[in-house]
This record gives sequence, structure tokens and C-alpha cells, in this order.
Amino acid sequence: MAKYNIRDKKEMAAAYRNTVSPVMMDWLQEKIMNIIVMQKKYCDKSYSAKELARDVGTNTRYISAVINERFRMNYTSFINKFRIDDAIRILEDKRYQDLNVEDVGKLVGFTSRMTFYSSFYRNVGMTPREYRIQHLQILPPKGKKKKGA
Repeated sequence: MAKYNIRDKKEMAAAYRNTVSPVMMDWLQEKIMNIIVMQKKYCDKSYSAKELARDVGTNTRYISAVINERFRMNYTSFINKFRIDDAIRILEDKRYQDLNVEDVGKLVGFTSRMTFYSSFYRNVGMTPREYRIQHLQILPPKGKKKKGA
């Protein structure tokens, strides 16, 4: 018998998912993407599924159903994916090289360094700092010359 009684996760379909028609799913998906991506609500640290449902004009169960069905993730993972994508763009951009990694996380909507690092690592396979070092040749701060120059 397993020490912690860990079992394989079973894929269970929520009953309410069947109540959302494919046409309604398409409409909701478009609205969700408009609000989250185009309006950059993912950067808002306090933007919740409840607020998204209110802005779309539906309920949280439908929001959850669409995100689960169309994107195969929960609301938090969905939001964090856009935050991570935005963080990657910033970490690769030389204009932001003076910005520390924790500030990058705050800029894209993460509430804490730990949440940013764990979400980034889960999605990318390395820490934001490791990613920056690997993808951005760090230049010396402005105003300072390299030795021997």
C-alpha cells in the first residue's frame, strides 16, 4: 500500500460542460481571448474568473468549461501562460536588461517571486534568470566601459 495513498488522476468531464453548445463555446472563447489577451487583463494581479465572467456576461462555470475544453487547463494556468509568454518577450529584449527578474514577474502580473519562478519553471523548464542568461547576452551597464577598451 502506498504511503500517501496517491492514485492516478482520472479524467472526469464536468456535467456542465455538456450544457455549453459548440456555438456558445466559440463565442465565449472569442470574448475570453479578447479580454484576456487584447485588453491584457492577464497583467492585472487581481483579475479573477469571477470578474472575467462578469465582463463576458456569463457565469464562472461557463468560463471554466470553455477554458478547460478549449485550452485543456484551468483558469490560473491559462492566465499564467500569457504572463509567461510576456515575461519571455521581456527577458529576451535588451531594452529591459537592467530590469531585475522579480520586477519582470511583477510587470506581467505575478504577485510573488515564488509564484513567478515556479510557474515559469513549470512552463519553460528553467528559471527566468537561467532563461535570461541563456537567451540574452548581458551587456555591461550604460556608462561603463569594458576592460581593455
